Amino acid sequence: MLITETDIEVRYAETDQMGVVHHSNYIIWCELGRTNLIKKLGFDYSDLEKEGILSPVININLDYKAPAHYGETVRLLTWIDHYDGLRVVYGYEIRNEDNKLCATGKSSHVCVRKDSFRPISIKKHLPIWHDEYEKHKKKD
Repeated sequence: MLITETDIEVRYAETDQMGVVHHSNYIIWCELGRTNLIKKLGFDYSDLEKEGILSPVININLDYKAPAHYGETVRLLTWIDHYDGLRVVYGYEIRNEDNKLCATGKSSHVCVRKDSFRPISIKKHLPIWHDEYEKHKKKD
């Protein structure tokens, strides 16, 4: 199972007046982690889009454990938690500089045709992606 690490410097704009990261920013950070993971696998979302394929989020769930603060650098771990040829579930773990767990979560995605928004089989239409996802997904 491949786990990527993405370091993120907490920006002032991501925090409230107490210097605590607003919960909505964790979702943006998860996107950074997914993009990093996909690049480590040798792919790029923009290549999918050139082929008329999008990969929307169909579900996201985050559990907040402890706050991250302005001035910290958090570490985001990302992995393929589940993959079945059609749906991809990414897993996330965010820790602060003291290695304290700030958040955990998962997001689910499918690939769709841009013109119709109809789901497609990754296994059938993106066989190279499929092979890499099978190779690097979390083993049950």
